[in-house]
Amino acid sequence: MSEKNTHYTKEAKHRRKRRGHKILILFLLVVVTVTALFFFFSRGDSKKNIIADPANGQLNTAASVHEPESDTEDNDLESEDTDWNLKLVNRWNPLPEKYDIDLVEVPGGEKVDKRIYEPLMEMLEAAKEGNWNQLPVVVSGYRTQKKQQELYDEKIAEYRTQGYSKDEAVKQAEQWVAVPGCSEHQLGIAVDINGATYDLYFWLQENSYKYGFIFRYPGGKTNITGTAEEVWHYRYVGVEAATEMYKQGLCLEEYLGANLSA
Repeated sequence: MSEKNTHYTKEAKHRRKRRGHKILILFLLVVVTVTALFFFFSRGDSKKNIIADPANGQLNTAASVHEPESDTEDNDLESEDTDWNLKLVNRWNPLPEKYDIDLVEVPGGEKVDKRIYEPLMEMLEAAKEGNWNQLPVVVSGYRTQKKQQELYDEKIAEYRTQGYSKDEAVKQAEQWVAVPGCSEHQLGIAVDINGATYDLYFWLQENSYKYGFIFRYPGGKTNITGTAEEVWHYRYVGVEAATEMYKQGLCLEEYLGANLSA
């Protein structure tokens, strides 16, 4: 074979070898790319599959973000604490279970939730002008379940001695004394007030809202509150709510209903 032919043969071999290397490199790149894509998508599916759906106890393939449970609990507690002054208790809405109260004594020996102590005393001091310059007296503040039960039973017995049947006596009594567990007095933020003159109650009806209290049971709202008129019974709701109720002539049930539907 001539020297020229030998050179061409070597060049052909080198070209075939280079083509082989290129094909091999291309093949390896395809394999690496396919492997990487497979790993990526498999990993993504794996992440999705470990997110549980608390609604049905099954795994949820849709990715989502969950807030820490402790944050939710804190928000619930904050909301509950914020609304303590607007908690509705009546014959249709009993006292919440495990309701704790921090009590403080007021002049006369009765006790109230300590959060209403200052506004209550400010109101009583201001009320002197409508009470012959005498400090009105809180004759009933916080009541235990036992105390409320005693008052309830006594009222029923009173109507029974007047000749009412048992069912009718209960019906009459419940207009004046709340069923145990359904009394605002058990919240510790309601008080019965006595004065030296009936004029005190006119003063309270016109001024109590300035201190965050409302005339809780007006005569014209009995069908809504479920309780007959009690000119002596005042309930703390906070200045903002009390002012709005006073200006619009609303009882607590109406105020809460209007705000819920707003």
